[in-house]
Amino acid sequence: MSDPMFRGVITALVTPFRDGGIDEAAYVALIERQIAAGVHGLVPVGTTGETSTLSHEEHRRAVELCVKTAAGRVPVIAGAGANATDEAIDLVRHAKTVGADAALVVTPYYNRPSQDGLYAHYEAINAAVQLPVVIYNVPGRTSVDISNETLARLSKLPNIAGVKDATGDVTRPSFQRLRCGEDWLLLTGDDPTALGYMAHGGHGCISVTSNVAPEQCAAFYNAVMAGDWKTGLYWQDRLVRLHRALFADASPSPTKFAMAHLGLCAEDARLPIVRCSEAARTEVLGAMRDAGVI
Repeated sequence: MSDPMFRGVITALVTPFRDGGIDEAAYVALIERQIAAGVHGLVPVGTTGETSTLSHEEHRRAVELCVKTAAGRVPVIAGAGANATDEAIDLVRHAKTVGADAALVVTPYYNRPSQDGLYAHYEAINAAVQLPVVIYNVPGRTSVDISNETLARLSKLPNIAGVKDATGDVTRPSFQRLRCGEDWLLLTGDDPTALGYMAHGGHGCISVTSNVAPEQCAAFYNAVMAGDWKTGLYWQDRLVRLHRALFADASPSPTKFAMAHLGLCAEDARLPIVRCSEAARTEVLGAMRDAGVI
C-alpha cells in the first residue's frame, strides 16, 4: 500500500455533553481544532466517543455533524459497531448515507461469537453496504479476539479494508501484512505502543491522546511516516506518560478532564462513567506538562 487513504493520527473524538445532551457547539469546535492542528483523520462515536451510552439518534447526529464539519478536509471513519449484525449494518448504512469515508465496526461484544461467527458478521456487512469497513479488535473490552487467520479470510472481501488493533501486540501487523496483502490497512488503537506498531509496517493510529495533544501527535506521526525515527522517539518520550495517564481512570473521563482543563468542553461524561479521581487528575496534569500541552 503506497499511500493509504487512512494514515497517520486519526483522532477518536470525545463526545462533549452539556445539560444531558451533546454539546454540538463544543463538538464542532473540537473538530476544527483537530483539523487546524494537522491530524490526518477523525473517528466520531468510537469507544472514546461514549458510543455505548448514546441513543441511536445521538449516534447518528454525531456522525453527521462530524462529516459536515470536516467537509472533506480530512477523512472520517464513523463508529458503527454493534453486537447485533443487523444493527451494525444499519449504522454502516447511515455512515455511508451521510458521507463518511469508512466505518469502524467493533467485534461483537458480550455474545462472544466464534471465529466463524466473526467472519459471518463482517461478511454480512460487506455484502450489505458498499463502504470500506475497518474491523476494530479490542478483546479487553469485547471478550473476543479476532485471529490473524480470520482477518486473512476477511481481507479477500471487497469492502473489508483493514483493522484497528487495540491489543498492544506489535507483532500482529507483521503477520497481518504477510497474510492479508499489501492493500490491507493497519491501524493501531493503542497509543503507547504505536511507535513499535508503525515500525512493524503500520499505517497509523486511531488515537485517544490526540484529543488532548493534537499538534504533538501529528508531529509524531509525520516524523515516523517520513522514516524519521529519531524525531519519532523524541515525541514518544514526551507523550508516553500522557498516553498512560488518559487511562488512569475509566476512559474517557481523564481525557474529558484534560480537555475541560484546556477550556475545550465540559468534563461531563455519561453514567456509568463518572468524573475521574483526584489521583488521575494529578497524573493527567503532570503528563500534560511533560507533553508541552500546558
